[in-house]
Amino acid sequence: MRGKNTTLKQKLESTLTSDIAVCSIVKAELFYGAIKSANPERNLTLQQEFLAQFISLPFDDLAAMTFGTIRSQLEILGTPIGAYDLQIAAIALSNNLTLITHNTREFQRVNNLLIEDWEIDS
Repeated sequence: MRGKNTTLKQKLESTLTSDIAVCSIVKAELFYGAIKSANPERNLTLQQEFLAQFISLPFDDLAAMTFGTIRSQLEILGTPIGAYDLQIAAIALSNNLTLITHNTREFQRVNNLLIEDWEIDS
């Protein structure tokens, strides 16, 4: 965290690291960004150090089944979301977790998914 968003930083600092989980899909997207950056080696190291303090959640069989259910529901409604976001939502739902995201517009389409935006003042 480089301090770009003080609200997000404050919420992270006021939450126990044991209460925060980061899924493998989010990590993949973050690593992709670091690799494309001007200083990939440094940014990968910083990201790995930062992410190591949190629980890591995989895209497992239960998440895969949840993915299929969500995708089917959204397809019927004509309101699909991107594949990565669908995987992230499935992981959160299958683990009964609240998803922290600034992309609330996309994730609001998913039934029963609890979401919070930590980048805005509450």
